[in-house]
Amino acid sequence: MNTNSLFQPFALKSLHIQNRIVMAPMTRSFSPNGVPTPDVAAYYRKRAEGEVGLILSEGTVIDRPSSSNDVNIPHFYGEQALAGWQNVINGVHAAGGSMGPQIWHMGVMDNHHSGWLPPVPFEGPSGLNRPGFNNGKTMTDADIADTIAAFGRAAADAKRLGFDCVEIHGAHGYLIDQFFWEGSNERTDQYGGKTLPERTRFAVEVIKEVRKQVGEDFALIIRLSQFKPSAYDYKLAKTPQEMEAWLNPLADAGIDIFHCSQRRFWEPEFEGADLNFAGWAKKLSGKATISVGSVGLSGDFFGSFRGESSEPSSLEELMRRMDRGDFDLVAVGRPILADPFWVQKIRDGRNAELRSFTKEALGHLVME
Repeated sequence: MNTNSLFQPFALKSLHIQNRIVMAPMTRSFSPNGVPTPDVAAYYRKRAEGEVGLILSEGTVIDRPSSSNDVNIPHFYGEQALAGWQNVINGVHAAGGSMGPQIWHMGVMDNHHSGWLPPVPFEGPSGLNRPGFNNGKTMTDADIADTIAAFGRAAADAKRLGFDCVEIHGAHGYLIDQFFWEGSNERTDQYGGKTLPERTRFAVEVIKEVRKQVGEDFALIIRLSQFKPSAYDYKLAKTPQEMEAWLNPLADAGIDIFHCSQRRFWEPEFEGADLNFAGWAKKLSGKATISVGSVGLSGDFFGSFRGESSEPSSLEELMRRMDRGDFDLVAVGRPILADPFWVQKIRDGRNAELRSFTKEALGHLVME
């Protein structure tokens, strides 16, 4: 199997990477009180040493009192947390890597199993995480304005610390996605609406503020998903036309790359063509895209939380789509989480050395 197209360089604005492989953002919860530790820095540096093209950090939350439901999720604000992130990016650059933080606001969440709660109630467009589940407050106009500003400050800090790009988390049922979804956005003001394009307004304003803070030459990514964690078969955009009306305002606001999350990259997004989400996003927007979803493994990510293991799987179908030009970059999660040297093994054809993924890898920061 020829994987040459995975190992071509890629350049876009501030982003200059040696290959097309992205380390997907994966929540680790190893940052006590929101501060990334030296072990977190070593974990990311090890992936840079393993020649991952672009490392996207785990989700790291912006400066809002209830942006997180977990005390051990890293912050991207405050002197101590930002000093921790400075150590992370310094180590990644010293190892020859490139990295961007994924800036995040969780929105309305289920209470964490630890019992920890933020100091104020969760917040979202309508207090809902999903239909029938109200566990937070409806954001006021002032809350929305402050949240938009907090995204901008986080992006500005990312650039100031020396990161190569920034990713906005707009997927998987978190705050920005809660605005996209009619199941969690029941607003009747300018941030609501019956159509998906109307409900993009919050995301557009976040992107515009981030772009204002980082300038035109800094690469800006947004992660999106059609599915919801409470509804895996759900599609925000039910037709290519609706997807175009969703994505193009985000592109016009300043997005350079769409990171298109789906559970299995080989599944077609719409009937009548075998293009996946990233393939359609590139076709409709003209922007670069990242494909992701069970790359290199037999099972999907959500199964890993249920304790399911996954075996290495062929990249043949991925390469067929990549060589066809469907997408520009490929995000890989669990294989790189479990094995810092996965990229090198794929490049060198050392398939017999590829590791399986087990739930135990979620329990610590794998360094070896």
